[in-house]
Order: sequence, then structure tokens, then C-alpha cells
Amino acid sequence: MSFLSTLIAQLIVILALSRAVGWLFRRIHQPQVMGEMVAGILLGPSLLGWIAPGISLALFPSDSLGFLNSLSQIGLVLFMFLVGLELDPNLLRGRGRATFLISTVSITLPFILGISLALYLYPRLSDENVRFAYFALFLGTAMSITAFPVLARILGERKMLGTNVGSVSIACAAINDVAGWIILAVVVLLVRRSEADIPLWTILTGVLIYMGLMLFGVRRLLNHLEALYLRRGDITQGILAIILLVVLASSWVTENLGIHALFGAFLAGVVMPRHHSFAQTLTVKLHDVTVVLLLPLFFAYTGLRTSIGLVDGARLWFYTGLIVAIAIAGKFGGTAIAARLSGMPLREAGALGILMNTRGLMELVLLNIGLEIGVISPVLFSMLVFMALFTTFMTAPMLEWVYFTRMFPGKYETADTQPQDITPDFLG
Repeated sequence: MSFLSTLIAQLIVILALSRAVGWLFRRIHQPQVMGEMVAGILLGPSLLGWIAPGISLALFPSDSLGFLNSLSQIGLVLFMFLVGLELDPNLLRGRGRATFLISTVSITLPFILGISLALYLYPRLSDENVRFAYFALFLGTAMSITAFPVLARILGERKMLGTNVGSVSIACAAINDVAGWIILAVVVLLVRRSEADIPLWTILTGVLIYMGLMLFGVRRLLNHLEALYLRRGDITQGILAIILLVVLASSWVTENLGIHALFGAFLAGVVMPRHHSFAQTLTVKLHDVTVVLLLPLFFAYTGLRTSIGLVDGARLWFYTGLIVAIAIAGKFGGTAIAARLSGMPLREAGALGILMNTRGLMELVLLNIGLEIGVISPVLFSMLVFMALFTTFMTAPMLEWVYFTRMFPGKYETADTQPQDITPDFLG
């Protein structure tokens, strides 16, 4: 088959399976994106490549994966732009000392535990080609991240956005996301800088200039687009083209600065105007194609890089269990303890810990970056993907048991509730 024919066949299979598995997961009260992530794993060597290697090789020949990866990266660029667009900076202000304490502990404790775990795993799952400092920083970040988009979707489905737990968790997750991506940007910059001839001070100067231009220059220019939107009553094709140019240009700059294209897309979303329903209308324009078609390609590409078969033997499964246990202890434990100390009732503190333990799609993005820059091995990548799926899957049933069943028996409808109109379906 030609490359185009192969790519079309891949798109058909990926789209059909992701929608089917996503629908099945919704039937068991899991976010649809959880099912789409699992669908990607099923298409890789963990299942399809194991039970039908011939079909897997014919459908995903190695020389075709570059095209699939390129399309998936475009999807990720648009997705990270939408995540930045949804991340309202006002969430980071005026939330009080309790929220500040909870958010600080919920990222600091997992980060410290992740670095401690790195001391144990580095001699066993890494090698001298990877500096320990980079390995430890990355593992600490992987333990610390919370999936802000998935969390927002869960809160919307459970009608918790107006509750104390919902408002605190969404603010803490926003702070966690910003801090986690800053740390990851530092790691990526250090790793890529070690492979380049450009002095570090030159790169840092470029990054600071870029951020200044985006926050104080591009942001003001974009306000004119919002004014044009108000006059036209809609985001026209011309306005949309300018916005996409800003997103792509920002991604290009950060990629060439050495901190990955996704950071540029994320910051482009953060600086977009949010008044007069501009952001909501823009999200509606972009999210369908991004989520229905392009994002499942990323899940499939992640699945093709994930092989649970690499986690072979009791020793490696012990490491996997240790990773999962420390991830839960750091995120759930740190959040719940800090929430309890700040005065939250015990069950609300537990519910907050469960919500903040959600990693989901954002963790997969982080792990793919880590594998791409060579900080983690394919074996550790597969272990961490398992951890991301496990901690995300456990959120809904644990929240149901700890928060709804115990605190509000019979008060909330959680099986077939309609989501509140705060986040688009792709964030589920």
C-alpha cells in the first residue's frame, strides 16, 4: 500500500476503536478520554502486536509511523492551546491561604517522593547516558502532575464545580499544571542544551524575551481580535487564521529555543482574551476536529510506544507497583493531609486527594516528551503509562465511594447526569 493508503487505514481503525472503547468507558461512568487512552494501548504491542503481529505490522509498518507521529503532534499543539485557553489565570488568584497550602503540598510532596524514588530506580532502570539530575527532576514532575482538563470534566459530570471541594480542586490543579510544566520546561531545556552548542545564557535570554513578548505584546494585539469578534458577532475564518498563525508561530519559537513546541502552544492559549465569550466560541471552533480525529492519533502513537510485555518478571512488576504506590501516596496523601490541616472535613479532604490524583492525558503528554528527549527508557515509559492509566481509572469509583455514597447518599445523580457547561467533551 502507498503511504497515503496506509495512513487512511490507520485513521479508520484508530477513530473507530477510540470511539467504541470511549463509549464503553462512559457506560461504566469513566471519562470518555480514559477509554480513548486505553484504545491506543490496545492497538500497540501490548495487545494487537501480541495476539496478531502480522496484522499489527501490516497496519502500522515502521516506515509509516513518522507520518502518524507528525499528525499526532499537530493535534497535541492544538490541544495544548485549548488547555491554555481553558486555564483561566483568575483561578490562580484570590483563593486564600488554604488553597495555597494545599496546592503547594500537593506538588511538593509528590515531587520530593519522586526524586527519592529516582535514587532507587536510577541504577536499575537507567544508565550513565542519562544524567541523574535530569532523571530525578523528570520523575519528580511525573509524580506531581494533575490532569487539569480531565479533572474539570469529572467535576462537571458530578455537578461538583460549585462545591467547596470542586472550587478548591480546580484552583489547585491549575497551580499544579503551571508549576509542573515550568519544571518540565527546565528539564527539556537542560537536556536539549547539553546536546547543542548554544550557551545556556543565550537560550534563557531568548526564553525571557519570548515570554515578555507573549505576555505584554501579543496579548494586547489579541485584544484587537476580540474587538473585531464583537463587531462581527462570530470568529470568522480570517480571525481564526490569525489565531492559528499565533499558535503555530509560538510553537515554532519554543521548539527552536529548546523547550518543545507544546509549551509555545500552551502559552498562546493562556494569553488569549477571555471576555465576551470569545474563548468559548474559539474553543467550539477548534475542539471537534482536535478531539475526535487528531487526539486519538496521539493515544495510538503512545500505545505503539508502550509495551506492557517489557515489564516482564516479578522484579519489574515490583518496580511498577512501587511507582504506583508512591504516586498515590504523594498526590493523594499530600493533598488530603494538607486539606485536613487547613480545616476541611475528613471526607472532603479525602475527595480532594482523590481528584488531585487524576493524571490522565497530561501525564501521557509529559511521558512522551520524556521518552522523546531520552530521559526515560521504553521500559520505564511503559511503567509510567500504566501508573497514569491506573491513577486516572481509580478516580471515579473512589470519588463515588468516599464523597457521594458516604456524604450525600441519594442526593446526587452520578450515573446519567448531564455535564455542566464549563468544559468541552474533549476534556473528559
